Amino acid sequence: MSIKPLADRVIVEVSPAEEKTASGIIIPDTAKEKPQQGLVVAVGGGKKDEPMTVKVGDKILYGKYAGTEIQHDGKEYLIMRESDIFAVV
Repeated sequence: MSIKPLADRVIVEVSPAEEKTASGIIIPDTAKEKPQQGLVVAVGGGKKDEPMTVKVGDKILYGKYAGTEIQHDGKEYLIMRESDIFAVV
């Protein structure tokens, strides 16, 4: 990736939203929830006294309203602070 996040920020490739329920019912676009998991594709250098704990390739869970949406090379990404990440899966 040609974008390099600064300090404690990470760039996340958002996982696609669910298309069907477990029982096979197709979910319409108007009822789909925003995904809350993704794949880390770029990591900043961290702060002076706080090194980064996530790394490129980690699958993460984050808050519903976390991050800022960006587009790069036709793909959608989120850029967020490491503190917005809840867990590594």
